[in-house]
Amino acid sequence: MHYVCPVCKVENKNDITFPVQEYVCKSCSNLININKNISEKIVKKPIENVVLEIGQKGIIDDTEYSVTGIVVRRYGNSVFWREYFLKDKKGENAFLSESDGHWVFLHSINALDVKKKLNGKAVELHGINYRWYETTECNIHAAAGFFEDRLNFGLATYREYVNATQMISHEQSKGSNEFFFGRHISKYKVKRAFNIKNLPNYSGIGIVQPFYVDYKQTINIMAVTALMICLLQLYVVSTRTNKLAFEQDVNFADVKDRELVSKSFELFGGSAPLKVEVSSNVDNSCANVGLGLVNENTSETTFASKDIEEYHGYESGENWSEGSQNEKFNFCGVAPGKYHFLISADKESSISDPFKSGYQLDNGNYSVIQDGKGYFYMKDNKTSQITTYSDKLVFKNELMRLNNLIKEPEETQKIDSILFYAVPTEYNYVVNSDTNPTVKIKAEWLPVSFWNFAIVLVLLIIFVGACYFGRKIFESSKWMNSSNSPYPQS
Repeated sequence: MHYVCPVCKVENKNDITFPVQEYVCKSCSNLININKNISEKIVKKPIENVVLEIGQKGIIDDTEYSVTGIVVRRYGNSVFWREYFLKDKKGENAFLSESDGHWVFLHSINALDVKKKLNGKAVELHGINYRWYETTECNIHAAAGFFEDRLNFGLATYREYVNATQMISHEQSKGSNEFFFGRHISKYKVKRAFNIKNLPNYSGIGIVQPFYVDYKQTINIMAVTALMICLLQLYVVSTRTNKLAFEQDVNFADVKDRELVSKSFELFGGSAPLKVEVSSNVDNSCANVGLGLVNENTSETTFASKDIEEYHGYESGENWSEGSQNEKFNFCGVAPGKYHFLISADKESSISDPFKSGYQLDNGNYSVIQDGKGYFYMKDNKTSQITTYSDKLVFKNELMRLNNLIKEPEETQKIDSILFYAVPTEYNYVVNSDTNPTVKIKAEWLPVSFWNFAIVLVLLIIFVGACYFGRKIFESSKWMNSSNSPYPQS
């Protein structure tokens, strides 16, 4: 169908099938009365943030619509929103309303289906209550397209009622009283429907804009997730066998300059830490143990190394010690399967002569040690003769005399720092040259940790809580411009 503008003689074409009362000439912007074929007035062209064109087609919810008219409405001097008039192939009307980048898809509804409640502060439609949001007075600022009803450029009143992402709009103007049911529609859905490159950016929160996540669906998903995690943890715990997985004494001589392959052991159940304890009878010495945990099913190897060291002595009248003869460490997250260890170990040689670690005089003639009872033992390094002194003062005087320390008294002040060693009462003492010939390795598969399980559940709860409070803040912000907000306004 086409119409020739009586003012500028330009032909206005459109594939519309409904009876037209008025149209706006695309060339001269005159509002043409079809019956009289005259211009009623000149209207402004809708330009700013208008993204659809007259005649443009798009598919929404599997229904193809054509844009037949565009109206820009104004509230006050600076608030504008755009209404796009749509027609489907059956001639049914629909509307797209866009304000600040937020879109609402609307249809006309029967006024008799809408029931007013609470003195007009709420309405009911099909058993659902809608709360009054705001009443807005506006007029038409610009228009384009073809219209089956005459446009009213006078003052119109819009009364809007909201329930989550749905709304009822009550439009009242001279000679018109209409109700519309609307629901939020994503800008991206509009973009895909009409193949639009650019859309107005969001500003603020739309009147029926949904929260960023579906809260009820989120609760359901989190609840199912928590249940699955609990069932998985229950399975892991119920199939877990807590046991001593491995224990073996290894001779240092057997692993000198080579690795020892241990016997195999098998772990059943869920992944858990494997605690390893290594111990050796070190005495003022140290040892090192290297372990490679080999998964015989995957050949994956995890390496670890640990030092065992223990030292002790006597200084300033007190015994001291540091280190330990056993050390512990974990292989984390060991999965069930069949394993063996690759073992390497080395140690510091034991001290055969305690005088070698004693106090050595600068001239090298004598070595001195002390026992826990305060006795001093001085060994002549040339003759290996040992002399015992029970009196500290006598010992100092003898030490000075034998070593010509009259002019170096500070040398005798070092006596208090002499290391403590137990010396046999007989001077023909026997020292075991190898007091720690072995290292003991023990591995225990620990119980399944509940920390990860608890942390995940806590994070799920925190996420749900954050969504709950975030939604409350979101809804409060949505109703900020309403005079009928259910939320306390600051």
